[in-house]
Amino acid sequence: MPQSSSTRPAHLQHPSLTSRPTLLSRPAPRRSAEAGLLPMINVVFLLLIFFLIAARLTPPEAFPVTLPDATASGTSDNGAAAEGRFTLQLGADGAVAYRTTQGLGPQIGVVLAALRSDHAAWCSTLNCGSTPPDLLIRADARAPARALPALMRAVAEMGFGTVSLAVVPR
Repeated sequence: MPQSSSTRPAHLQHPSLTSRPTLLSRPAPRRSAEAGLLPMINVVFLLLIFFLIAARLTPPEAFPVTLPDATASGTSDNGAAAEGRFTLQLGADGAVAYRTTQGLGPQIGVVLAALRSDHAAWCSTLNCGSTPPDLLIRADARAPARALPALMRAVAEMGFGTVSLAVVPR
C-alpha cells in the first residue's frame, strides 16, 4: 500500500476531512434600529392614551352657532362658564338644543325637559343648595330677539346658579 505524506489512512484523506476544522463562532449580535424604536413607540402610545383620558371632551353642537360680538368692558370671563356641564344652544331660526335633543316652537318643551332631568340628576348627586350648577347659553347672533328672554324665563325656575350668555369679545 502506498504511503502518503499524511499519517492518516487513505480512506480518510478526503479534502474535506483533511482541512482544518473551523470554529463556528456566532457573529456579534447586531442591534437593529427597530429595537431602539420600540420603546419610543410604546412611550408615544402611552402619552396618546394619557391625553385622550385627561382631555375634557365636549358633546358636539346640535347646529352651528355664530356668537354675537360684545365689547370687552361689558363682558365677564365666560371661560369658566364654557367649561360647565350645562350648555343650551339657541339657533338663528329660534331652535333650541341641549346635547342631542333639539326643538323648534312647541318642541322646545322637550329640550327643556331634558335639561331639567339632567339638572335634577346632577342635584341628586351633589348639593345644589350650596353649589348650584351654572348654565351657558350659546345664542346665535341672528337669533330672534324674543326667543332669548323667553328661554331665560324658562330656565330661571330650574335653579341654576348663574346663567351666562356666550359672546365673542371684540
